[in-house]
Amino acid sequence: MSANKWRHATSTVPATRHEQSAASRTAARPHLKLAAATPASAVASPAGPRRSMQALRYAVVLVALAVYPWVASSFFTFQVAGQALVLGIIGLSLAFLAGYGGMVSLSQMTVAGIAGYAVAIFGQSAVSHISLGWPWWLAALTGVVLAVIVATLIGMISVRTDGIYTIMITLAIGVAMFYLAQQNHTVFNGFQGFSRVTAPMIGGISLRDPIPFFYLSLALALGAYAAVKYLVRAPFGMALQGVRDNARRMRALGFDVTAHRVAAHAFAGLLAGIGGVLLVWYNAAISPGTIGADALINILIVAVLGGMRHPIGPFIGALVFVLLQNFAIDLIDRERFNLVIGGAFLLIVLFSPDGLLGLWHRARGYLHPATKR
Repeated sequence: MSANKWRHATSTVPATRHEQSAASRTAARPHLKLAAATPASAVASPAGPRRSMQALRYAVVLVALAVYPWVASSFFTFQVAGQALVLGIIGLSLAFLAGYGGMVSLSQMTVAGIAGYAVAIFGQSAVSHISLGWPWWLAALTGVVLAVIVATLIGMISVRTDGIYTIMITLAIGVAMFYLAQQNHTVFNGFQGFSRVTAPMIGGISLRDPIPFFYLSLALALGAYAAVKYLVRAPFGMALQGVRDNARRMRALGFDVTAHRVAAHAFAGLLAGIGGVLLVWYNAAISPGTIGADALINILIVAVLGGMRHPIGPFIGALVFVLLQNFAIDLIDRERFNLVIGGAFLLIVLFSPDGLLGLWHRARGYLHPATKR
């Protein structure tokens, strides 16, 4: 036998034996043959029912939100739900930075205040010698653009620090903006601020009426929620979370850590700017107290109460915050509201660092151990 024939025989015989044994096993067990012929896509996946249940939950929540203003009173539609949606959007900007970027910024209400002041200055208000009287859509768009620019500048200043230093820098910026607005009478009208900053009329409907304002806030809140959900799964969001977890390793892999952090501040500024426009329409006024130190801390409380590891958390935290704010007089003297909200904040931080969402997931895990992850 030649060398070529020998090599051919030694290479083909084991394969032939293997095929014969596999064929015999398949013939002996016909169900294996059927399983092998079945495409992988036809095999039921546990992710399918899970997605169906999630879609069903989303549909139920959307229907409930759409029906809510028609069954609730004007107080609960505007004063509670509307305000919670607005604060939730601003809180979402902080949750995005802190939860996905690892940057706790206390200047998000400042960014929202920039947008609100821009609406009052470039639009219409009772202070006619300062307000320029631009169309409402142009004033609102200008406010959002200015909010993004200011947030980007804040990001360029603060992203080179970490931890407590980032918190202190952004807090200092927020306090500085408060005193600037309070002491400047030429542009910000001092401590009086701007009143009668009315929401626009579209088709004879005032957007400050309870039901229209609720639907406007709901639409923008859903858009902000969807944008964050999409962005955190996009390559930019994944890289941002990598920067949060280990900035040095991401830098070694070739990622521009500073650019990702500044871009995150810009996107958070967009969310805060939208919330700021809604806030000035909700209050029909804006003053230095709107962006004071108490307001800066309130946004942090809103984000932490609900949970910063999911985009829905700030809206849950905002709802709890607004309910406590409106009904604190029934629990304790209204002057003691800070004591109530501070106690709730302390309990959440101590027993559930992930906020109310963390408590919910923990309780669901106890009730349904099989579904606990």
